[in-house]
Amino acid sequence: MRWSDFPKWGKWAADWAANYHATLRDRPVRAQTKPGEIAAQLPASPPDAPQPIEDILADFERIVMPGMTHWQHPRFFAYFPSNASPAAVLADNLIAATSAQCMLWQTSPAATEMETRMMDWLRQALGLPQGFHGVIQDSASSATLAAVLTMRERALNWDGNKSGLPSQKPLRIYASAEVHTSIDRAIWIAGIGEANLVRIPTTGPLRSMDPVALKAAIEADRAAGLLPAGLIACTGGTGTGACDDIAAVLDVAEEFNLYTHVDAAWAGSAMICPEFRDLWQGVDRADSVVLNPHKWLGTQFDLSAHFVRSPEDLTRTLAIQPEYLKTHGADGIINYSEWSVPLGRRFRALKLWFLLRAYGLDGLRNMIRNHVTWSQALAEKFRAHPDFEIVTDPVLSLFTFRFAPQGADNLDDLNLSLVNALNNDGRIYITQTRTDGKLVIRFQAGQFDATEDDIATAYDVITEIAASL
Repeated sequence: MRWSDFPKWGKWAADWAANYHATLRDRPVRAQTKPGEIAAQLPASPPDAPQPIEDILADFERIVMPGMTHWQHPRFFAYFPSNASPAAVLADNLIAATSAQCMLWQTSPAATEMETRMMDWLRQALGLPQGFHGVIQDSASSATLAAVLTMRERALNWDGNKSGLPSQKPLRIYASAEVHTSIDRAIWIAGIGEANLVRIPTTGPLRSMDPVALKAAIEADRAAGLLPAGLIACTGGTGTGACDDIAAVLDVAEEFNLYTHVDAAWAGSAMICPEFRDLWQGVDRADSVVLNPHKWLGTQFDLSAHFVRSPEDLTRTLAIQPEYLKTHGADGIINYSEWSVPLGRRFRALKLWFLLRAYGLDGLRNMIRNHVTWSQALAEKFRAHPDFEIVTDPVLSLFTFRFAPQGADNLDDLNLSLVNALNNDGRIYITQTRTDGKLVIRFQAGQFDATEDDIATAYDVITEIAASL
């Protein structure tokens, strides 16, 4: 295939994408294939001769699509959304066509300067103060790793990268059990060690980290000769939407001079709506904040927004400047590769530019407000149903519930059977989690094109299949 062929097949791909989204409600949400079924249709060895693009596209439809779980399906209620708005997909096509490696200002000035401006647009939309500076990371996992590495270096007086960890005091990082497992991985990769991730008990309906227990843990570690380094709080935890009292735990962290990071990967997008910002009150005092516009806003994976109050701390931790990466004769420029673990960078800011211009903040706010309203109304319908119980109340558009008909035994097995039956049915897709040791069903609404009827369908399907068990 040559570039002269591209207009024909590019139009085919655009038409295919439009038809795909138009027909999503007719497809099962979760892939219905069995393990190994796709691999069995792929040759064991690559072809020596070129093959016609027509054959490749036909095999895409025949082999690949049956094995796809449709994250853009309006009745995808599992995990968190991975939205792809048409405007951002169009931007991604342009990003792929230009295929710039945007690691330095000089390798594409437009990418760097647009990233600076787009992150400031987003900062304003979220109500964060001017003291925050943003960088686009590939995922919240990378942003959290960068934050943990900064915690480590700051606590060690910037000696960890130089001298290593064996000669240092053991570092301690504090978080609740509600934080995402990306925090565990960041602790591993940073060399701090799982044993030094201190889990603080939670309290209240939002499962917030207990500030009194946090202070006691820090004091005990200092007395034991350990080195408290940082705090990771969450707004909208993955399991049940847990939200720490950011202001209260930052009071403690500031007393002990800890570096603080707030993981708002999912819920952070909702903060473009001022009425939801009480969930992260106090965030303006954090050292680092992450949220994923590729979840709820519509920029599609991968685009994670990482805000820091001190870019100097971040670059002091991560920046390396061999001669071949230096830009001479240009003062005051930003090289965002010095703000992240990977050197290579895509032109992700273009997706954010297209998104914010094509829909406007009002359009995006309306989408999120609808998802919250519809999901909370669904929770009330389940609360009123005699065979169901709400386990954790809605946080934005996320809640958990259980099928608990009178006289039923072993509710864990019953609810897991319901989850499997629902996902095998294909009309909706949900997942399970555990809360206080109980297996519960987790529901969240957030797909870009979801309607109130899609949420109503979820109720009908869940109650129908539950009644058949």
